[in-house]
Amino acid sequence: MEGDASDSQVTIKNIEKELICPACKELFTHPLILPCQHSVCHKCVKELLLSLDDSFNDVASDSSNQSSPRLRLTSPSMDKIDKINRPGWKRNSLTPRPTTFPCPGCEHDVDLGERGVSGLFRNFTLETIVERYRQAARAATAIMCDLCKPPPQESTKSCMDCSASYCNECFKIYHPWGTVKAQHEYVGPTTNFRPKVLMCPEHETERINMYCELCRRPVCHLCKLGGNHSNHRVTTMSSAYKTLKEKLSKDIDFLIGKESQVKSQISELNLLMKETECNGERAKEEALVHFEKLFEILEDRKSSVLKAIDASKKLRLDKFHTQMEEYQGLLENNGLVGYAQEVLKETDQSCFVQTAKQLHLRIQKATESLKSFRPAAQASFEDYVVNISKQTEVLGELSFFSSGIDIPEINEEQSKVYNNALIDWHHPEKDKADSYVLEYRKINRDEEMISWNEIEVHGTSKVVSNLESNSPYAFRVRAYRGSICSPCSRELILHTPPAPVFSFLFDEKCGYNTEHLLLNLKRDRVESRAGFNVLLAAERIQVGHYTSLDYIIGDVGVTKGKHFWACRVEPYSYLVKVGVASSDKLQEWLRSPRDAASPRYEQDSGHDSGSEDACFDSSQPFTLVTIGMKKFFIPKSPTSSNEPENRVLPMPTSIGIFLDCDKGKVSFYDMDHMKCLYERQVDCSHTMYPAFALMGSGGIQLEEAITAKYLEYEEDV
Repeated sequence: MEGDASDSQVTIKNIEKELICPACKELFTHPLILPCQHSVCHKCVKELLLSLDDSFNDVASDSSNQSSPRLRLTSPSMDKIDKINRPGWKRNSLTPRPTTFPCPGCEHDVDLGERGVSGLFRNFTLETIVERYRQAARAATAIMCDLCKPPPQESTKSCMDCSASYCNECFKIYHPWGTVKAQHEYVGPTTNFRPKVLMCPEHETERINMYCELCRRPVCHLCKLGGNHSNHRVTTMSSAYKTLKEKLSKDIDFLIGKESQVKSQISELNLLMKETECNGERAKEEALVHFEKLFEILEDRKSSVLKAIDASKKLRLDKFHTQMEEYQGLLENNGLVGYAQEVLKETDQSCFVQTAKQLHLRIQKATESLKSFRPAAQASFEDYVVNISKQTEVLGELSFFSSGIDIPEINEEQSKVYNNALIDWHHPEKDKADSYVLEYRKINRDEEMISWNEIEVHGTSKVVSNLESNSPYAFRVRAYRGSICSPCSRELILHTPPAPVFSFLFDEKCGYNTEHLLLNLKRDRVESRAGFNVLLAAERIQVGHYTSLDYIIGDVGVTKGKHFWACRVEPYSYLVKVGVASSDKLQEWLRSPRDAASPRYEQDSGHDSGSEDACFDSSQPFTLVTIGMKKFFIPKSPTSSNEPENRVLPMPTSIGIFLDCDKGKVSFYDMDHMKCLYERQVDCSHTMYPAFALMGSGGIQLEEAITAKYLEYEEDV
């Protein structure tokens, strides 16, 4: 018996790493089972949600003003617009609580749904094992009676129904024979009290009696009848228990039967570790030898290049010295001029002619050199600039032998940046690669070298988060097979948006015209039905007629901070407007859409009616740009050119809108290149909302936020 107890204690102590929470790195306390089947402490789940909530609320304030946090407001229905404009009305902050966070165990996003933490099961089995481990660890530490008068006695048993520990005397007092309490279930002393029946977290009064095979979680009969599992395949709890227990027992028996094989493999791994240490040191020595050879070659080339420069410098300086001496002789009382002056003093004609002939030739030559001065050599050393561009590129790709691993290629069309960066790459022989390493770094405008960040990836795409706003980033990827890696791919440069991404959906309650506009269920796409009612009434149309604009706005407004969002306009769209508008301007538009939509009503309506020149405010409570027929139209302004060819640009694939409430400015971006196409001042004294308008056929799709894919669970049972 003593041997069995000792073996049990050793087994409990050996499983310590299985009892550590991946979030707090301590023993589990009230562990909860996440949808990905990993367990995390109850307090850790709450802390993760709170930290995400804080970061969600602080995003805008970090980018603008710490004392001016972003104020998120629901979009204004007609009643709400009236309230907004009433004096003394105060806005309320409606910040949604996040329910999605990355699992600390597998780093995949898990969604807790509407019920949040209360919808998770408590892992009582794991909790019991942790308690046994704690008892084995403290061994001599006794659990005291909860009912004794001070000083308490050591407990001898614990009641699972009362959730308390008792000594012998107290247990007899509180559980007398012949009473209901005498039938309570009791165990040895413990501090881990678990319910006798597992209850459904969604229907708190119902017992768990079934198992959903699709969601891999226990459910009650109400969950199956009318809940989230009504169309899922379920089995009885006894059947699931029997199946899982048989599979787990078989797997354990298989592992126990292979114990000798595992031990031999452990010995082999130990040998491989020693061999790896030796081979690693040898590889370092060989690499040092190769680099020393490169250093020697560079030193030789350096020496020869410097010698060539010195030789050229000496030759040129000698020529300059000679030329300078010649010109020094042309000065009065020096050299040639002084000699010529002395010759002129000769009075004998024969002697003078004899000497002056040669002297005159030298004087003429000196005179010609003065007329066309030309240095004897060049001072520039342009021909001696060392060209290292090719060598730099080659050295930058210096790596190990690829051993047949092709270089991955980043897919520029699929890779993009929005709230996060999505990097997608193609590898011709991806089956031969075990994993990839994605490297990225911020490009510093001061040309300061910033080290690369590395992420190990087991697929061919990765979402990179926590990037700084308004910054260019470089991305590259390389493939690994075992310990061998390929050279890095060509770098991809992406520029992050100028401000944090602002999340909203189309508002179906404020100004939404159900006769002309069609909104999808997700409320992130709207289409315009092209004038069917106009066609029906065509027989009554005998004179000029125009179609009104149909407005739709975002369901969230802002009053402070910097915000960025993006949308895609369908190429077939006839006329679409995108931009921002204040609550008071929306009230005017939505209350009298017929007048407000007249082609002559707005200064940037897209029609050359003359109103643009007649009325242009430097700061107005709205700004909309016109997009249509695959073109982007820049509104007229006194400061910009009014020539049509300068105001019409190709329509970008995706259009970004940057609103700076603090500076009162709105800008429109080409998302493909993160290039500003147009900006102007806007009056942000009221709550500002994303605003859109459509005329004729058209469609607008809000840019979807980039998030990590949810974990896809493999089937087990």
